[in-house]
Amino acid sequence: MSDYCLITANRNYSSWSLRPWMLMRGLGIVFEDRIEPFAQPVNYDAFRSFSPTGQVPALLHEGRTIYDSLGIALYLADRHDAVWPADPDARAWAQCAAAEMHSGFAALRNDCTMNVGVRVTPKPMSDALKANVTRIREVFEQGLARFGGPWLAGSQFSAVDAFFAPVAFRIRTYGLDVGAGQAWVDHILAHPAMRDWEEQALAESWREESHEEELAAAGSIIADYRTA
Repeated sequence: MSDYCLITANRNYSSWSLRPWMLMRGLGIVFEDRIEPFAQPVNYDAFRSFSPTGQVPALLHEGRTIYDSLGIALYLADRHDAVWPADPDARAWAQCAAAEMHSGFAALRNDCTMNVGVRVTPKPMSDALKANVTRIREVFEQGLARFGGPWLAGSQFSAVDAFFAPVAFRIRTYGLDVGAGQAWVDHILAHPAMRDWEEQALAESWREESHEEELAAAGSIIADYRTA
């Protein structure tokens, strides 16, 4: 048994959950995988039983509760060398890009809600969303060109890839154009852990009303691959 227990929510919806889950799976860090689904529009009270923020993800380890995807990544970096790239330039760039993802891209989050199992023709993009997509394309292309790929900060998977992993699903769902950055999108979507997450998402029977309403507001659903 692992000393780590990672608590996440629905595979289909929870982008925040995917970040540390993908980080740990991508680095081969063994953990107990505990799912607490979004059972209602507001889950704060229920989630407060395991997280002080009333949100997922949360990592339980040695009597500690480590919350927030960035907090979890920082905690793991103190214990696992491969969380960030070894090269100083790549490490600095990866940390900045991950932090930018963690704190920014509000229009992408709001206008392109994560839903792994569907494909959507989006409504006309707002200027804010266009700016977000342009910046994401820039980050992807810069990382690949500067550090040689196939991962964003070089030849090895690291936390920056995990932080943008939910964006890869969003890009596919909404058909967003990220130029040469699509090479990274294709690469991470083919990763066994991402394929596992997707398989679980498609098999989920949960449908949470507010998330489905956000999806309907985002555009027209042209395919739904969810099987449950």
